[in-house]
Amino acid sequence: MIVFWPDAFAAGAASRIIAELATAHQRSREHVVSIMLAGGSTPRDVYSEIARVPGLPWQNVAIWFGDERAVPSDHPASNHRMAMDTLLAHVPVLPGNVHRMEAERDDLDDAARAYERTLPESIDILLLGVGRDGHTASIFPDAASRDVADRDVVAVHSTAHPHARLTITPRVIRHAATCIVLAAGRDKADAVARALDERTDPRECPASFARDGLWLLDDDATASIDRA
Repeated sequence: MIVFWPDAFAAGAASRIIAELATAHQRSREHVVSIMLAGGSTPRDVYSEIARVPGLPWQNVAIWFGDERAVPSDHPASNHRMAMDTLLAHVPVLPGNVHRMEAERDDLDDAARAYERTLPESIDILLLGVGRDGHTASIFPDAASRDVADRDVVAVHSTAHPHARLTITPRVIRHAATCIVLAAGRDKADAVARALDERTDPRECPASFARDGLWLLDDDATASIDRA
């Protein structure tokens, strides 16, 4: 499903995510709702909008991350730091419910295995972005993470991107109850169109692993989609 806004994308996307959060709470009743956050510039603006909304049930929300660079948690490139600066430091989420990827560990494979042991069987709301090369989370077209079928979290190295990383695998995307893809800007338009094209091999454009999810796009990000 595709939803797009000609303007005010961040506010519109935030409102839709909040609505999905409300639905997840109704579905789970007494259980904590799990949300997996994405990194990147587009989610950053959306998180800032969500943080402005009062009264959300953050005490009943658990936070996970879809990927992380191999840097300390306070590093400017850290997805955890971005999420803290824009969202988590501004809402009453319980500290024990924020599950950070410890990608600064010397042994990244050990860190990946430790993190996947914390994951629920299915994420209630999985947020993803889209890179210009078609990657999502840190599942890159040139990296082995695109082919992993028997793990939920792996270490990844890409020649096209700085920093080693931890990332979820396609299996986590497939098992998520609700998958929401965020993309804004004309520089994402070609990747979005490729990802949504049923002829595209997900190994060549990993965002296609989320093709059946809810895609929240601004008008520019839809520029290469055939609307005929």
